[in-house]
Amino acid sequence: MEQKAKRIEFRFGKAGKLAPLIVAAAMILWAAFSQSNVNGYVLAFFAALVTGVLFAKDEKAYGEALVYGLSKPMFGVIVMAVILAAISGKLISSSGAVQTIAVYVVAAGFTGKLFVAATFLITCLLAFATGTSVGTYFVVIPILFPVGVMAGAAPEFMIGAIVSGAAFGDNLGPISDTTIASSATQHADLGTVVKTRMRYSLPAAAGALVLFLLFSRTTDGSAAIEAAGGTANPASLVMLVVPVVIIALCLMRKHLITALSWGILAGIAAGLLFGIYTVDSLVAFPGGFSVSGVIIEAITGTAGTVAMLIAVFALLGVLECGGLFEDVGALLSRFAKSERSAEATIVLSTGILSMVTGVISVAIVALGDLVNEIGEKAGVNRYRRANLLDCTGCVFCFLAPWTVHCVIPAQQSAQFGEGFAVAPASIPLVNYYSICMLVMLLLAVITGYGRKSGNSQVG
Repeated sequence: MEQKAKRIEFRFGKAGKLAPLIVAAAMILWAAFSQSNVNGYVLAFFAALVTGVLFAKDEKAYGEALVYGLSKPMFGVIVMAVILAAISGKLISSSGAVQTIAVYVVAAGFTGKLFVAATFLITCLLAFATGTSVGTYFVVIPILFPVGVMAGAAPEFMIGAIVSGAAFGDNLGPISDTTIASSATQHADLGTVVKTRMRYSLPAAAGALVLFLLFSRTTDGSAAIEAAGGTANPASLVMLVVPVVIIALCLMRKHLITALSWGILAGIAAGLLFGIYTVDSLVAFPGGFSVSGVIIEAITGTAGTVAMLIAVFALLGVLECGGLFEDVGALLSRFAKSERSAEATIVLSTGILSMVTGVISVAIVALGDLVNEIGEKAGVNRYRRANLLDCTGCVFCFLAPWTVHCVIPAQQSAQFGEGFAVAPASIPLVNYYSICMLVMLLLAVITGYGRKSGNSQVG
């Protein structure tokens, strides 16, 4: 069990407390405008951590706060998932299965914008069923992303469709951690929360689908297929056992790490049995203090993303122990005087914390009591509060380029080569679901859409 670290006091008051965050934001903007890959964001967050030492009055407490952030169970889960997913993805991409599917897709004429739209719908269904957006990335991106690019869809729109679908599933899925957290913190019935959330999620999804059909950029897919090999090998399709096993176990509510591990084992067994891989192609020790093979290449390829996660969770520990969460909630709660202003406060506070923490459920839990308090006083019923919490998180957390919802997809896109790589900063611009949900939130707060007066049980 994680133990709360000592409270940190900073020199120069609130200015010192915010200094690490300001440094991170400045360097993230620099990296974003420079179209940096994940490594630019790694530098930003480590610079923030080092800067914080200058302002901390108790350096020991500061160090303990860093470790406290890294002790959070979510950190270990995500890091392990990133590494295992890289291995499972590499088993698929190195087998020729992606090129084979792409050849068949192009031959069928299912290309360009149609493939982007279909990818969005498939990802919506998978994320809704499994309840995990991050897990969905690990299953969908290794297959649908490169196939879509080879089928004539621009890489950023393929990633945008996948992230959008994952956001929908995270937002509406009844077994999603955000759905559970939002309903539990507001003491709202889970079934009614999902039912009432449809009035926000389904219009946003419909809007995103239309935008993908209208505005997805297309490319010369045949060139990508030729660059990747260009021939179909039907035997390689046996490697689809990897995502099939992972999806099946996720639907059975097995742990994500367990599901990914079984997927890897199934892929290795199938690859060796059908002659797709040899033992040496998977793991080899050629001498000279070196290791080679598909598995070690996949693991070492995650170094940038793992370093990024270390820095992000360490900074999260500093911000939490510095009292930033309480400060944000207390500041915004002063403006919650009426029903509408209370709803605006819920949206703003959840939006800020979900961007800062990068984890929606953390922001929801941190603000749960405050939202209960100001919501009850202003007459905002529990289902409306739960929906505002979750919908806001699925907007701002997914649109912040330093969170896992941009960094992990960017890292996974880069493994297919320079022509496939998508910069983290470009992903929010094509995450049409979160953009449409932002519009829905504005309409809901300003016009009262979905709001029920008095003590109604739904909203």
